[in-house]
Amino acid sequence: MPASATALCRDCDWESADADGLSCPACRSERILRHTELGALAIAHVDCDAFYATIEKRDDPALGDKPVLVGGSKRGVVAAACYIARRYGIRSAMPMFKALEACPHAVVVPPDMEKYSRIGRQVRDIMTARTPLVEPLSIDEAFLDLGGTEGVHGGSPARTMAAMAREIEAEIGITVSVGLSYNKFLAKIASDLDKPRGFAVIGKADAEDFLSTKPVGLLWGVGAALQKRLANDNIHRIGELRQYSEAELVRRYGAIGTRLARFSRGDDRRTVKPGRPAKSVSSETTFNEDIRALDKLTAKLWKQCDRVGRRMRKNRLIGRTATLKLRTADFKILTRSRTLPAPTQSADILFQAALALLEREADGRYFRLIGVGLSGLESEDNAPMADLFGENDARAAALEKTVDDLRDRFGVAAPVKGRSLGPKAK
Repeated sequence: MPASATALCRDCDWESADADGLSCPACRSERILRHTELGALAIAHVDCDAFYATIEKRDDPALGDKPVLVGGSKRGVVAAACYIARRYGIRSAMPMFKALEACPHAVVVPPDMEKYSRIGRQVRDIMTARTPLVEPLSIDEAFLDLGGTEGVHGGSPARTMAAMAREIEAEIGITVSVGLSYNKFLAKIASDLDKPRGFAVIGKADAEDFLSTKPVGLLWGVGAALQKRLANDNIHRIGELRQYSEAELVRRYGAIGTRLARFSRGDDRRTVKPGRPAKSVSSETTFNEDIRALDKLTAKLWKQCDRVGRRMRKNRLIGRTATLKLRTADFKILTRSRTLPAPTQSADILFQAALALLEREADGRYFRLIGVGLSGLESEDNAPMADLFGENDARAAALEKTVDDLRDRFGVAAPVKGRSLGPKAK
């Protein structure tokens, strides 16, 4: 790195325009960022490190040096794997039985989505304290645009992000990795270069060289099918796309050719869009044993509807489209949807809609998973209560909110609706 590169200590905010030592002269930390464009880059991507697993380790110190998997039973999938578990080749979405074959001594912890959501909101609050331009991608990652915040925070975006990472670690007890660049595409790539607890930078001057030798699969939107098409044309590396014009790539591969041409040169014109709303709220469960009996499937369905309804009410959302998800014993996924007469957040209304869909599919086949969701979301403020529930469902709506309040106060000891003890289909 040339002497003109700016140096920043991630642990104490010491900065210098001309420093080449291996450690910070102020605090002796070796976590030093150096880049010629460090003071000019303002687009960041923040990714919580092994989010679910890190939270579980935070809450149970006895798990600290153990490989931890967050997920369901052996028949489910891995929702998250800590970095110790990843050494065994375990990754998210891997079938749990395969993960346990690779690491038999791993500790499996059932997921607590309400806890993760609460902590995700705490992280989001710390982000929005730095800039209103925060675009959430999921519960544990987001883009930030810190352009123009130097005067507010008394330093460069890089310095602001380093301080933010320290605050998250100190106040919440989890770690994050930060990517900083001049656009979203490169910032997201950068955040994955130095995990965990990392901070990586990609500038304009080094973007094309950095991308040249990387596989085309690194480009956003390039899945297995497109990778195969590109390979058939002898295009394996991102730099190889630059031998073609944008028009030629569009001719060969359709609309995505524009993205291929621009991203291969480090050109991403997307802006950070704050407060991107969720597209759906859903919940699913994998059974310990395959189920085909309708009454047993119905009981599982109600529990998922109850969870979705509570999340909808907690986030003051309503949804118009109910979706049922099933996975057969041979791993085939079925999804069936139904548009509701009016948007709702009621677990009971969702249950009745999903049950009608389930009854059509429960034809004697065995299923290993059931899930349900609401999409077409909007704020509950957009519809009056009468439209939300209808006259016949007003009492049910009031009861569901009362149960929510009791659960918030008393947890699992709170009373539940009768259907939770065994649903009865209409």
